[in-house]
Amino acid sequence: MKTIVVFASGSGTNAAKIITYFDAIETAAVKCVYCNNANAGVINRAAHLGVSTRVFNRPEYQQDVLEELLAVKPDLIVLAGFLWKIPKSYIDAFPNQIINIHPALLPKYGGKGMYGQHVFDAIVSNNEAETGITIHYVNEHYDEGAIIFQANTAIAETDTAADVAAKTHQLEHAYFAPQIHQLLDKQ
Repeated sequence: MKTIVVFASGSGTNAAKIITYFDAIETAAVKCVYCNNANAGVINRAAHLGVSTRVFNRPEYQQDVLEELLAVKPDLIVLAGFLWKIPKSYIDAFPNQIINIHPALLPKYGGKGMYGQHVFDAIVSNNEAETGITIHYVNEHYDEGAIIFQANTAIAETDTAADVAAKTHQLEHAYFAPQIHQLLDKQ
């Protein structure tokens, strides 16, 4: 059975979808959810689904968490709404094993500070006709790793940032776990 480790900073809806997806097919499992926010909803979601969590601070992130990951030897590290930059030491230790989901069609609306509501607000203010999600490998630059998968959705002229967020979340929930499955099958 393959091992997945999830990093998340927020509510954890994507993490929960990934956990339940792999619980149902039993070819891989989420071993642990790593979180940099002691008040994040992902902690309760993971606990409810029987997955342990590891909350960490910045100093622990620089060394301790990496050492733990090296001991666990995950097949894939999945960033599901994780807001801190991944250090080069992690990328070097796990080449092509760290992936991220971004709530836009990269290269548009990527980079430092472009996450969550910031992305949705920018998409609406620029009157985009479509948006979507991008699943990509993580490299040393925000949102610049090789693209694995994209899915898009139309935006109506009347759509608000909340509407765009809802459409984006639907895509994330529909495609993220199956794309992780495909990546693991190729390993």
